[in-house]
Amino acid sequence: MELTGKVALVLGSVKGIGKAVGLDLARAGARVVYTHHDWPESLPDLERDAAAAGCDHLIVAVDLRDTRAAEELVARVVARFGRLDILINNIERGGWPVVHGPYTPEQWDLEMATTLRAKQWVFAAALPHLKAAGAGVAINFSSIAAMVGRSGPASHIFNEGYAAANRGVSLLTETWARLGAPEVRVNEIMLGIFETRHAEETRGWGLLDDHQRQAVLDHTLLGRTGRLADVVKAVRFMIADAPFMTGTVLRLDGGYVLGGEKIGPMPTGVV
Repeated sequence: MELTGKVALVLGSVKGIGKAVGLDLARAGARVVYTHHDWPESLPDLERDAAAAGCDHLIVAVDLRDTRAAEELVARVVARFGRLDILINNIERGGWPVVHGPYTPEQWDLEMATTLRAKQWVFAAALPHLKAAGAGVAINFSSIAAMVGRSGPASHIFNEGYAAANRGVSLLTETWARLGAPEVRVNEIMLGIFETRHAEETRGWGLLDDHQRQAVLDHTLLGRTGRLADVVKAVRFMIADAPFMTGTVLRLDGGYVLGGEKIGPMPTGVV
């Protein structure tokens, strides 16, 4: 897909992964709509960087826990730019056990409303416009918490509510791929432990002791946490270079799910 002139809606893009993806699309020629709700201290940097990226853009404050806000957001995008080609469904809460302890019922509901439910209603509002574009793309972000839950070195990082919400995202991806075909491709990037999401640049990572942090790295085959550039490249691949890919989950975790166990030497056998 040629990005020049396309319109991309990037949720949760005031900082971190969402911002990096949005800026990359803008530098490639797309007109980008960035959204924010929390982290007001990061907004001036986004305003500066989005302006420097060169393309026409829009920054929208929106609380997507309100399901009505999703339809209003998409309507605003189309009113401004006349179309919608790309949806980056990047919104989550992601409470840490080491930060929040066990979830209260209110925290559980907030997790579901943010990490799972908001994705549903934004996609529902966006789908007619993505279809009208003729070659629309939607990318859901999820987490390997859906596979590993609160276990192993991730016991301090992922809780049950976050894991359950993310497992639901994969079901949405499959359903939406069917609903969108053939005009819209819907895929998912399942993230591992990334620098701005559960790693070095987060509060929770600093609450882990040295042994706990090293255990996460030792459990990751590539021996490091993910970087923003890793995500940006995966998104560009899905948008521009994977025209036959839909309904697919791309696990981007450095091998965490496989685990860091070594393979022993091949036995000589007995025959």
